[in-house]
Amino acid sequence: MIDSLLEKIESKQAVIGIIGLGYVGLPLALRYLEEGFSVVGFDIDPIKIEKLEQGKPYIEHIDPAPFFNAIQSKKCMATTDFSRANGVDAIILCVPTPLNKNREPDLSFVTGSLAHVIPHMRPGQVVSLESTTYPGTTREIILPPIEEAGFKVGETVFVIYSPEREDPANPDFTTRTIPKVVGGTTPNCLAVGKAIYETIIDEVVPVSSTGAAEMVKILENTFRSVNIALVNELKVVADRMDLDIFEVIRAAATKPFGYTPFYPGPGLGGHCIPIDPFYLTWKAREYGINTRFIELAGEVNTSMPEFVLSKITAALNDISRSVRGARILVLGLAYKKNVDDVRESPSFVLLERLQKLGAEVSYSDPHVPVTPPMRAHSIKLTSVELSPAVIQSYDCLLVATDHDRFDWEMIKENARLIIDPRGVFTADEKQVHRA
Repeated sequence: MIDSLLEKIESKQAVIGIIGLGYVGLPLALRYLEEGFSVVGFDIDPIKIEKLEQGKPYIEHIDPAPFFNAIQSKKCMATTDFSRANGVDAIILCVPTPLNKNREPDLSFVTGSLAHVIPHMRPGQVVSLESTTYPGTTREIILPPIEEAGFKVGETVFVIYSPEREDPANPDFTTRTIPKVVGGTTPNCLAVGKAIYETIIDEVVPVSSTGAAEMVKILENTFRSVNIALVNELKVVADRMDLDIFEVIRAAATKPFGYTPFYPGPGLGGHCIPIDPFYLTWKAREYGINTRFIELAGEVNTSMPEFVLSKITAALNDISRSVRGARILVLGLAYKKNVDDVRESPSFVLLERLQKLGAEVSYSDPHVPVTPPMRAHSIKLTSVELSPAVIQSYDCLLVATDHDRFDWEMIKENARLIIDPRGVFTADEKQVHRA
């Protein structure tokens, strides 16, 4: 059975099924289409399916035209009908793995997808999980229901884990050029996993197990979380010493060895760094281990919005204004520059906290015209279009996201007061306050 599947993959006759057509699944689907594979895209959101069938974008930096063209030529389909999983050779899960309200792993999207798919599986398929999760997920969550359905993993079906490594809107790294880590449940599974990704990725990196592959992604993002926490804490120290942390970091970055620059901000955002380390800390407790260093980093990072709020309060006090009644404009809703992705963005925390303190808040983001529905937030606002007169009408501007499309010179010339956690402006500007 493995020989037949490998032959299908190598000849590009295999049909690729991708579950979850978001920031990870859609670029992956497009990459398989580029290499000549047929693709079936699954999603529970009918709006995404409708937009793909009409060739309309729903992720700003991803052009859906190749997907639409493939639909027109019958090389691709987008559907909410999971019974069509019977007709694919590869089932790749690219679904969210958020935290619940207790900051514990929420694998409901993974288990829900499996529940939809398993009744329609057949021998000769490969199942790949790409969603970031704790070590052991594939073995503990993916394998049991597949085996209970009567499949023999490594013989009749093949199960792998290969963590996504997408960096939205980064022009230097694409789905094809970012090395792909793959771990298999058995040697046969690993062989199939390598084959399914080597057709579309320049470099595939095999590891000894699915657990090792799961740990790779957790390590990558925990490394970033801890280092960001370090510079966030140093930012508070530098502020008390009346030093510009961005000047210090940029100077330190001139060292050509032994140093990697990380930059502070108003808090952590995105679908990985604020979440993934907590997957590891949760799982580590099962082994009687307290990951104090990682948890402390999480505490530092989640405290940053409060530090920013304290700087806003102090800066307004300096001009004899209080937060209550102040008109405050938040620049940027996305969690990072030049994207429309608002998942876990600290901007929402800041907007809600400012509202509770009595401020009149607005936001401007050229990538996010209206606040989208969020699981943890209920802010409903429309982006403000910037002009000199608009900027002059606000008591304070908060730089939450440093988009390139903002006219920073115009903003500086017309703002009364700027709180800048992103280091856009130099600290010696009279109306600029670091945060």
